[in-house]
Amino acid sequence: MLTTKKKQNIIKKNQLHDKDTGSPEVQIAVLSKRIDELADHLKIHKKDNHSRRGLIKMVADRRTHLKYLERTDKARHENEVKKIKA
Repeated sequence: MLTTKKKQNIIKKNQLHDKDTGSPEVQIAVLSKRIDELADHLKIHKKDNHSRRGLIKMVADRRTHLKYLERTDKARHENEVKKIKA
């Protein structure tokens, strides 16, 4: 589970300005961290289909944010894709 402190650190690393909590970059970063943690959980608990459904929804949400960035600003999109793959 993503604690408040971890989430704050992710936001600080990815925010565009001091009060930024909702930009696509921040949302993608938070979703990516949640996806990673849930994927680790599902490796242990293979039959947890309720969590698997949540994972699929988060992946779809992240993909939607990436498509938005691709439409609006290609350079920002490329940076986010590189961060996800790293």
